[in-house]
Amino acid sequence: MLDQKGEINIAVIGAGFAGLSAAAYLAKIGYNVTVFEKNQTIGGRARQLTTEEGYVFDMGPSWYWMPDVFERFFNDFGYKASDFYRLTLLDPSFDVVFGKDDVLAIPENYEKLRNLFETIEAGSSIKLDEFMKEAEFKYKVGMDNLVYKPGLSLLEFADIDFLKGVFKLQVFTSFSKHVKKFFTHPKLIALMEFPVLFLGATPEDTPALYSLMNYAGLKLGTWYPMGGFGEVIQGMKNVGEKLGVKFHLAEPVLELKVINKTVNQVVTSKTSYQFDAVIAAADYEHVESKLLEEKFRNYTPKYWNSRVLAPSCLIFYIGVTTKVKRLHHHSLFFDEDLKVHAAEIYTNPQWPNKPLFYVCCPSKTDDNVAPIGHENLFVLIPIAPNLEDTEALREKYFNMVMERLESYCDQDIRKAIDYQKSYCVQDFITDYNSYKGNAYGLANTLMQTANLKPSIKNKQLNNLFYAGQLTVPGPGVPPSIISGNVAAQQVNKYLNSIAHEGNI
Repeated sequence: MLDQKGEINIAVIGAGFAGLSAAAYLAKIGYNVTVFEKNQTIGGRARQLTTEEGYVFDMGPSWYWMPDVFERFFNDFGYKASDFYRLTLLDPSFDVVFGKDDVLAIPENYEKLRNLFETIEAGSSIKLDEFMKEAEFKYKVGMDNLVYKPGLSLLEFADIDFLKGVFKLQVFTSFSKHVKKFFTHPKLIALMEFPVLFLGATPEDTPALYSLMNYAGLKLGTWYPMGGFGEVIQGMKNVGEKLGVKFHLAEPVLELKVINKTVNQVVTSKTSYQFDAVIAAADYEHVESKLLEEKFRNYTPKYWNSRVLAPSCLIFYIGVTTKVKRLHHHSLFFDEDLKVHAAEIYTNPQWPNKPLFYVCCPSKTDDNVAPIGHENLFVLIPIAPNLEDTEALREKYFNMVMERLESYCDQDIRKAIDYQKSYCVQDFITDYNSYKGNAYGLANTLMQTANLKPSIKNKQLNNLFYAGQLTVPGPGVPPSIISGNVAAQQVNKYLNSIAHEGNI
């Protein structure tokens, strides 16, 4: 039995939010932690792309919601988020574009938001208060309690206070039905339903529990970390490094070797290492199907194929040599039929005929992400995973959304482009080993919630655990940060148990 935790070595596979979080929490406990990352830079989907023209693009996440989760992470190590980056509260939080002359600018101030609702639907400001009161309860129970449970046993939920409140969480109620209890105007329904689109199912198939997202976005505010999400990633890496975490970049893990139901060797593209425990924060399905022998996997190919995945997306990173009119930091283009596009993602997967899309223009807030007088545009179309991905399709959809964007802005934006790059299904597979090229993980449907998600622990092996968007608590940046924490606590619990037995 070892007295020094520092003599115990733990591997973390993947340097995205979940991997960085897990590494930091394990190092804080006192373990030797090594992170292996297949790409040349850290961050996973939150990597940044810096171009010769002077643009800095966040390649993935661009919505900074739930600031308390980020703050909690840094607080756990004796820091504040502001020790690593500066946050700006966006106002408007975002725009919802229903047509060229039909735009809802969502104010940061809640009282102004109430007034906006009232101008659209009489009496809706009071309904908004009622909706938000319920959503706040769900947020507090969900973010303080639910999301930190490892999902390994139903006994985790045998807490009397939790059981008393479980019906108020509305896990078994449709999100869409819940919204329509409060609002009837289509614009208000679209506004309230949009946050769940990226949770991986239609509002009809998403539990009403996720109205907590409305509380997060409309009450806690939409923020932006100056410099982009890369600053958050770098801050998390700095926390880990100060605790002794070692990073091996451009060193993909190729195999996990097993002896006596224990992973004892991590084989990489460069060499092999011995570890006492492993957290796989890379794509779950890839780890199982490519790094483990079949007999050591939690799930079969049939299981994975039957999962409901969150969307993939087609992204364009665009540098423009002029300022773009009318755009704020975040703009959601709901100028086509949401239900039709949602069905083309979830019900009958296909390339959408008239897609909704999202535009992020961080240069409206941050002078450092584009040259002076230029604009940085991130354009995203949510699509079904596993679709055919060709240059011709990318070009077709680029022109389709740019025509609508140019019409809205009354500008010929394409003539001013000096940098353009696309990113789609095949890139997610190549860069992140993403199952079917999904961008957002596993859908948060009722049958894939909490204990019904892929297990955070390998059921065949004693010392292999998982973290990230395909396990608990689910997709999104804050849940991924929490996932790393939860996995780290499970590893520590395991190592303490075998230390107590005198096996290490």
